[in-house]
Amino acid sequence: MQLLRNPRVAKKQKFKTPALLGNPQIKGVCNRIFNKTPRKPNSALRKVAKIKLRTKKFVFGYIPGEKHNLQEHSLILLRGGTVKDLPGMKYKLIRGKYDFGGVIGRIHGRSCYGVKKKLKIK
Repeated sequence: MQLLRNPRVAKKQKFKTPALLGNPQIKGVCNRIFNKTPRKPNSALRKVAKIKLRTKKFVFGYIPGEKHNLQEHSLILLRGGTVKDLPGMKYKLIRGKYDFGGVIGRIHGRSCYGVKKKLKIK
């Protein structure tokens, strides 16, 4: 057996979403809602919220979909997920949960935007 002065130490795993603390989602309160411009080739006004988590940390989360009903002090549910053209944006908000309503008039891809299926009445 070989003797080592400095044995090899495994590196600590680095998480992409450190504020979630290993959880799939986390609850938070909106602190501020504002627009942010995307990275170079793209041009738009992306909707972003500053959120105070239950762990007393502040993070920025992306508001997906068209239009939203968020205000200051709105309760939201946060999940991991990056936005390609917004640097440093590691979290997205989940629509249709707590105070954050779903996208009105959405027909396709409803599960991502918190919309229930419309029943056809005969």
